[in-house]
Amino acid sequence: MRSYRRFAFLLTFTASALCPAALWADPIDDIVIEQMTKRKIPGLSLAVIEKGEIVKARGYGFIDVAAQTPVSAQTLFQAGSVSKPVAAVGALTLVADGKLKLDDNINAVLKSWKLPDNDFTREQKATLRRLLSHTAGVTVHGFPGYAVAGPVATLRQVLDGESPANTKPLRVDLAPGTAFRYSGGGYTIVQQAMIDVTGATFPDYLRDRVLKPLGMDASTFEQPLPAERQSETARGYRAGGAPVPGRWHVYPEMAAAGLWTTASDLARFAIGLQRTLAGTSQPVLPATLLREAFTVQKDNYALGFAMSGEGPTRRFGHNGRDEGFDAMLTAYCESGQGVVLMINTNDNSSALRKIVDAVADTYHWAGHARFTPVPAIADLEPEVTAELRRIVEKSRDGTFDRTLYVAPLAELMAVQLAPDGVARVALKAYGAIKSVELLNRRVANGATQYRYRFSFENDTVLVVYGRNAEGKIAMLGLQPE
Repeated sequence: MRSYRRFAFLLTFTASALCPAALWADPIDDIVIEQMTKRKIPGLSLAVIEKGEIVKARGYGFIDVAAQTPVSAQTLFQAGSVSKPVAAVGALTLVADGKLKLDDNINAVLKSWKLPDNDFTREQKATLRRLLSHTAGVTVHGFPGYAVAGPVATLRQVLDGESPANTKPLRVDLAPGTAFRYSGGGYTIVQQAMIDVTGATFPDYLRDRVLKPLGMDASTFEQPLPAERQSETARGYRAGGAPVPGRWHVYPEMAAAGLWTTASDLARFAIGLQRTLAGTSQPVLPATLLREAFTVQKDNYALGFAMSGEGPTRRFGHNGRDEGFDAMLTAYCESGQGVVLMINTNDNSSALRKIVDAVADTYHWAGHARFTPVPAIADLEPEVTAELRRIVEKSRDGTFDRTLYVAPLAELMAVQLAPDGVARVALKAYGAIKSVELLNRRVANGATQYRYRFSFENDTVLVVYGRNAEGKIAMLGLQPE
């Protein structure tokens, strides 16, 4: 994706509703409802872990905005990349069984497909440890999934980037072990390795060795989801409010993004790992292997888990996104605390972080780093700020000078600022501009990029603005703070 598209208007929903909750509201409910209302999040599922138990599990909002069906604690959501830690634990069960080794060349166990060798793999190999920690140098960051009504690639087609696969072939183009580079492609290779080693389907193996032993009875890696279970699911919504056609996407890349689950089941996953570390039970992995799984390899990432904190504040977790769904899991290694949040929209604001802050405050999490807005810096180019302010103000009425933009961004602006365009609708909803603050400025290869905070009457928005070496606007993006 080119840079001008990466920063294209990233905006939230324009319509949503919430189920009544005032009679049972607590401080967490209050912030959940506030953020859902402000960010137009259709539905949300929450599970809070305290002292190794689920102490709060509930749904808010709706599975489907049009049908007004309420979310419950049993509603299934797509977990996105929160699939990765669950899949990683599945792979580690094979390490515990002696069927996989963390530091052997993954090609030693791949049977039906091999990762092609090249100059990058001549000395260092893609191993299970490196694939799980995103240090194997494998391509493909993530997967967009496939429309329910369209053709869906097989796993083999995904591995080789063959039609109808919508991503490039999975290859090594960075020396393994040299750097962290997030790769859903690496997890897809692990998925194939697990199938080859076990002879079982990936959903069946994960069900028997991870999901069932941890009490995750509602969860499944089945893709597509069986018809008899589709009534249990939330409908996905894109940033901007449009429902995902067909309700969701299909992900043959199951290990990377294919888990259907509930917030409570993911909480059970976290609790099982916490109990293993505490020595009270070992339902899936031996404690020694789980500790290795929580050992950071590079950039605070371990074997399937993002890690943070130290000692009693040490935490494990992961964020996730599929088309129309976002998820977040974070849990303490020692205190038996944590939270899981799942929503049926792609929200680009800090809403989930703020809900986590409310949970942390209510349950007195040690060492929790609250969401803190980026501080403003001195604005030494007020003329640039004034120019951007005029651009944003005119955009509310659909007005922009096409000649100021690089051609692809001009085309995108025309769509976004049409009468019913996402950006124009959102800008009208924000209200008048109250203030503008400069947060960052940087220059690279003759191009200048700025980051601002726009405070509107009804919301606070981060704006990225940049001009290329020729002076054309090549970057303009809005994201609620």
